[in-house]
Amino acid sequence: MAIDSPPRSTSAGAAAAAAPGMSGRDKLVLLVLCAAQFIVALDFSILNVALPVLGDDLGMGQADLQWAVTAFALPSGGFLLLSGRIADLYGRRRVFLAGLALFTVASVLATLAWDPAVFLAGRALQGLGAAVIVPTGMSLLTTTFAEGPQRERALGISGTLLSLGFTIGMVLGGVMTDTLGWRSTMGLLGVAGLAILALAPGLLTESRPAERPRIDVPGAVTVTGGLLALIYGLSTAAQRGFGGADVLIALVLGAVLLTAFVVVESRAAEPLVSLPMLRRPTVAWGNLAGLFTFAMMSTVIFLLTLYLQEVLELSAFRTGLVFGVQGVFAAVSGVTAPKVIARIGARATLLTGLAVQAVFTAALLALGQDASGAWLAMAAASLGCVGHLWAIVAYGVIATSGLPDGEQGLATGLVTSSQQVGMTIGIPLLSAVASARSATLSDGGSDFAAATLGGIRLGLGVDTLIVVAVAAVVAVGLRKRRAA
Repeated sequence: MAIDSPPRSTSAGAAAAAAPGMSGRDKLVLLVLCAAQFIVALDFSILNVALPVLGDDLGMGQADLQWAVTAFALPSGGFLLLSGRIADLYGRRRVFLAGLALFTVASVLATLAWDPAVFLAGRALQGLGAAVIVPTGMSLLTTTFAEGPQRERALGISGTLLSLGFTIGMVLGGVMTDTLGWRSTMGLLGVAGLAILALAPGLLTESRPAERPRIDVPGAVTVTGGLLALIYGLSTAAQRGFGGADVLIALVLGAVLLTAFVVVESRAAEPLVSLPMLRRPTVAWGNLAGLFTFAMMSTVIFLLTLYLQEVLELSAFRTGLVFGVQGVFAAVSGVTAPKVIARIGARATLLTGLAVQAVFTAALLALGQDASGAWLAMAAASLGCVGHLWAIVAYGVIATSGLPDGEQGLATGLVTSSQQVGMTIGIPLLSAVASARSATLSDGGSDFAAATLGGIRLGLGVDTLIVVAVAAVVAVGLRKRRAA
């Protein structure tokens, strides 16, 4: 699929519709790979509404609760590119199964945790398992399904379940914590991991490049260290602001290491990330769009959670119901995305999706302190999710198109890095903006609810502007590609 193709003619559309469908085995392979991606996305959000209960049970203070999230986010974002390269080296199926097994064992450990240290160790191992599952699962998907209608359909389903997992995690987290306790949220992930492990070995076939690459150790060290430092700095800033010495040191160190990574890769014989590939407009602009659509939509969900629980004072269960409607819209839009791409092209679908996401994020600026705000939150978030899913599927198609199978591990490593890093950095950045605004309003005499709402509105406003700016930049970048 050309990213800049005009709307297809009727005959072209008929040809796409007549393309060979998936076999029964292909569907089972897709089910396994998407289920693994789904439980990783679920893990990103399922604990959010359970944190206060978890803290009381394990004796974790308010200041320490951020580590329940950060302990997962650090390894899941930091080790993605390295995991993708290891999979190319030792076999994607083998590494995928190892990551899934680690994730499952870690989920059981977190379920049984008897003190904070054990729980955080389980969360960190979950994050490491996720960093292996996501890029290897995506590369198995793109090498299993040929470029064109089949891959677009597979990416559409995968993108839908990824976004749906994050949303459903909010719903399940509230329901399960209220009824079964917070440990059930981790137990669910362990049971799901065991079920996927039972099916995967008999369905997945081994996949690796024809020539086995070497590990680029300097590149691996600099990019992993840089991502770890960046994620730590942003996660900590969300809790304590950007003034802390550890935050500033981490952010500077992250910037230095990522700059060093670019220099190292430009000189490496077998780089972890091929800079010529990264300079391809489809890869560069596609991943930029993916990074920010994930970062900004996950931030919308986070800010709306604060709004529903702290401004409107809804219970965790009712908050979950609001996001449940968004999950339905996500499922529908993920199915329609490949059809939209077939009709207007991946580039136009990506830009349309970003525009829709921005419009409905802006609509949330009308949120108030009365109960009608819950209905606005439900409607705007659900409709914005339609554009979000279109953008997800389109950027996955763009960023992996036109590449040989031997480079799919790297390409999908970049795609999944954009997803995971986006989900990791968006919330800390804009929650810090929202918190600073709320503090200013509170100092000015506003009550808690009004001050919180003021901060949330500012965060949503900045979110909207970022999505609009990214859409404009990506439109220009991909237009240059079409001209070339």
